[in-house]
Amino acid sequence: MPERADAYDVAIVGLGPTGATLANLLGAAGRSVLVLEREAAIFPLPRAIHFDGEVLRIFQAAGLREQALAISRPGVHGMHFVNGAGQTMLIRGGSAAAGPHGCANNYYFHQPQLEGVLREGLARFPQVHVKLRHELLGVTQDGEAATVTYGSLESGQRHTARARYVVGCDGARSPVRQAIGSNMVDLGLRQPWLVFDVVLQQPVDLPPYTVQYCDPRRPMTYCNVVGERRRWEIMVLPDDDRDALVRPDRLWTLVAPWVRPEQARLERAAIYTFQSVVAEGWRDRRLFLAGDACHQTPPFLGQGMCAGIRDASNLAWKLDAVLAGRASDALLDTYESERKPHVRALIELAVRLGNIIQTTDPALAAERDAKFEAGRPEVFELPPQLLGQGAFDPTVPDLAGRPFPQPQLDDGRLLDELLGRRGAVIGSAQVLSAASAATASRWQRSGAMVIDRPDASLQAWLRSHDAAAVILRPDRYIVGVARSGADLDRISQYLPVAP
Repeated sequence: MPERADAYDVAIVGLGPTGATLANLLGAAGRSVLVLEREAAIFPLPRAIHFDGEVLRIFQAAGLREQALAISRPGVHGMHFVNGAGQTMLIRGGSAAAGPHGCANNYYFHQPQLEGVLREGLARFPQVHVKLRHELLGVTQDGEAATVTYGSLESGQRHTARARYVVGCDGARSPVRQAIGSNMVDLGLRQPWLVFDVVLQQPVDLPPYTVQYCDPRRPMTYCNVVGERRRWEIMVLPDDDRDALVRPDRLWTLVAPWVRPEQARLERAAIYTFQSVVAEGWRDRRLFLAGDACHQTPPFLGQGMCAGIRDASNLAWKLDAVLAGRASDALLDTYESERKPHVRALIELAVRLGNIIQTTDPALAAERDAKFEAGRPEVFELPPQLLGQGAFDPTVPDLAGRPFPQPQLDDGRLLDELLGRRGAVIGSAQVLSAASAATASRWQRSGAMVIDRPDASLQAWLRSHDAAAVILRPDRYIVGVARSGADLDRISQYLPVAP
């Protein structure tokens, strides 16, 4: 594609957390990016409130780890599922200790602050052009690029630009999804909830952890967010008058057991429909979908925004590899094949938890409660999810297709600080030298960093998995593990390189 002022590597539609993360990752890779956003400013009210350790690691890859930590807090106390009798049935664990990603496993935050961090990050990249108050008017594509037509919502002026690829991070009503023609598949949960956000004005004795009140009379969720921010999510029942439900007098009655109006300032009250849907078709040649444009999840696991940011991470390194000529365009087909099963598994888990929380039939609630031993709540943590089929060795699903941990190295750095945006081949010099010359060439062409003298933490991981070597992708997912040079030759074929 000829170099022109209106020619870009990637055009992104939507500057929410998914689009802004993708733009930061591509900007850090040196890619030229056009970002279109309808709104003039960040939406000022709370929305998403949780991200996990893998997401913080993605912010680290974008060079924004410390900035993200500065506006968040670790989820130290976890999440408690409490029945109508006040008994704790389940506990999702929480800790400030470093988990597998080199940080806490969960964080709480205020979305406008996080979006501010992500937008400020984009200012580092002069080749990333953000167009606020501009909307997508149309998109076409040919064999070389896509043509994006967009207009100013202030002047009405129309513009066109060419981009090798276009990514719709444009929400549940996604115009890019409409251009692709993807259908949304319903996974079985559609329920209205009232979301009620306050800022405490004086000390109130509230739980330090999140509580899922699984009370059949009125299921509710309480969240200790960050600073003085608190949230209640209240299930809307069939007989509720929705207009009356959001009036302040009714709102304060609903949360009267916990907080009074003189103790807190009401920031937002709105009814949302929690739903579980996944798009069929995340790619049409040069057009892609990410985030809410291709999946929506109920919030019972706090994974809605996280899923979109994982999309951005998966897609960013693949777009960069293709644009740099290190891999063929076929690599981009693994985006949906890997991410859709991953996100679908999380949505289905959230739906199962939702079924626990949203039970309103007293008899079914009694059956549910009987499954949990009184006084001995079950403790669980979000399991690591396996990617669907894609750019990794499928013969060892207990390892390949899962994230590699981020240990602190002997020199004090975290692993990703050493690797940067590269993949890695890590193992003993003896085994790495036993790989063929063609395999060594493949490592070099992929841009992978070869570590033939792994430090103590990496050696410990290899020993614990009876492995002599491991290959990582740039997004830190495991391509495969090897015990011999022949294993390395086989596994390295899954490391994408241009033909």
